[in-house]
Amino acid sequence: MELILWRHADAGDSVADPLEDLERRLTDRGRRQASRVARWLESRLPDRCVAYSSPAPRARETAEALGVKVRIDERLAPGASGETVLQVAGWPGKDGSDGKNGHVLIIGHQPSLGEAFGLALSGQAARWTLRKGSLVWLVSRTTGGESSVYLRAAIGPELA
Repeated sequence: MELILWRHADAGDSVADPLEDLERRLTDRGRRQASRVARWLESRLPDRCVAYSSPAPRARETAEALGVKVRIDERLAPGASGETVLQVAGWPGKDGSDGKNGHVLIIGHQPSLGEAFGLALSGQAARWTLRKGSLVWLVSRTTGGESSVYLRAAIGPELA
């Protein structure tokens, strides 16, 4: 299985009111960031990739830059745990050889994605930080009964 965790692009600073914060939208800078990373992803994602997004507008707008069908999942809203992110993705799932759980893209928030990254990569609870607009791409494989996880890519909008 391959898992891509993409933090929403720039939406300005968070605000104290949780309802207001939930409705924040991408800034002009954020739209440019999302577009750059989406272009980088377009040539690399297989057709069978399943994409999930947080219901927050800033995450949905980031996902829209990619131009693929995205499933909105309420469990990915701000405040989700890293464990929840991995559950939505079906991580570690199968290795993709049977066509199931091949590639999953999650567009969401910090610290949820950073926690999911730490858990997926090391199996330990850790708080990694993904910068706005950045993504990490993980691969889980089982060979000879032994499982391994490795980092395929990590990219920020300034490098895409």
